[in-house]
Amino acid sequence: MAKIFVEAYGCSASFADSEMISGLILNGGHTLAKNSSESDLNIVVTCSVKDSTANKMMHRIRSLKSKPLVVAGCLPKAEKNTVEKITEKASLLGPNSLGKTLQVIDSTLRGIRYVALEDSDLSKVGLPKVRLNPVVGIVEIASGCMSECTFCQTKLAKGDLTSYRIGDIVRQVETEISEGCKEIWLTSTDNGCYGFDINTDLPTLVKAVSEIPQDFMIRVGMMNPMYMPRIKEELIKSYDSDKVYKFLHIPVQSGSDKILHDMKRGHTVKTVREIIEKAKERFTNFTISTDVIVGFPSETEEDFEKTVDLINEIRPDMVNLSKYSARPGTEAAELDQIEASEVKKRSKVIFDIINKISLENNQKWIGWKGKVLFDEETNEGIKGRNFAYKPVVVKEEIKIGQTHIVEILDATTRSILGKIAS
Repeated sequence: MAKIFVEAYGCSASFADSEMISGLILNGGHTLAKNSSESDLNIVVTCSVKDSTANKMMHRIRSLKSKPLVVAGCLPKAEKNTVEKITEKASLLGPNSLGKTLQVIDSTLRGIRYVALEDSDLSKVGLPKVRLNPVVGIVEIASGCMSECTFCQTKLAKGDLTSYRIGDIVRQVETEISEGCKEIWLTSTDNGCYGFDINTDLPTLVKAVSEIPQDFMIRVGMMNPMYMPRIKEELIKSYDSDKVYKFLHIPVQSGSDKILHDMKRGHTVKTVREIIEKAKERFTNFTISTDVIVGFPSETEEDFEKTVDLINEIRPDMVNLSKYSARPGTEAAELDQIEASEVKKRSKVIFDIINKISLENNQKWIGWKGKVLFDEETNEGIKGRNFAYKPVVVKEEIKIGQTHIVEILDATTRSILGKIAS
């Protein structure tokens, strides 16, 4: 039996995979190491969504390869040859191959490389897990997506949409709650198309989960705008439950319809405007998170200005800003690329705008008083979330998993600062 160290990078689905890998390790009779120096074998669950992230993964793989190593997650599936150039000995485990986890580990410990990149029919719902955060239950509701975005490598790694059944997901959520979770994250490659392959949809799932009687909160993860016209009316209604955070992560990527067409995003700017308007009409305070890519190969100065105008119009609370980088195997990687210096300049313009908007949005909460569920320990203090999923930081000594009434006193670009009021 071995001591195994597991670490993860990337999206919440990647962290959920690492929790399940850790659960399978314990079920297999092994133990979990606290760090790579005390382990017999290391597992790194990788992300390959951006160049900068992939480069970080390469560096990490190099630093871990002196011991038996399993490279898991998106990178080995999307860029197998790149991983093999760094290390010929490491075993590979794909994001949809978790059923082979123990075989891969046992083989690697014996010095025999094992490559498990084929998708298995194993559902990720119901697998044992070791949570990274004891009060947050990350529940994968599907794998893969229905999109064909020209810039995205995740599709190469995770493939087409496979949704898990609502009954199975509800049972998984019930298990998470019974084991002490106070916050449930419903996550997947793209929540927006959840259920289209099994004759259901995201609003139906959200309603089913919110009907579980215990006291907990639900965070609905990222959904692409492409599928919003099919579900937006019922989706916004499903947010009526007090258990659902008033939070929408809807990646627009560009304010130019021409660029969205070149990206094969399948939506227009109007689609995003409409869903945000509907959310803000129904709920007074609603947090909007979006993603923006600057410097896509065909992006002109005029296209970029349209993105600037859109950000100023919709005023999102959070923006995941990315400088475009060509990912191997994607359509857009074959196009003529914009000069890196120009991409950097455009990124700086957007960065300054979103910081200004974030601060102004957060300052509107000063004086607010209400319930906050504390779910994270940070260097700033204990962090929690209010009903609109706004990050609230307090300095008092409290435990994660607790809910307190908090009064907001100040704000930064990243969070709102408060004190316990009761």
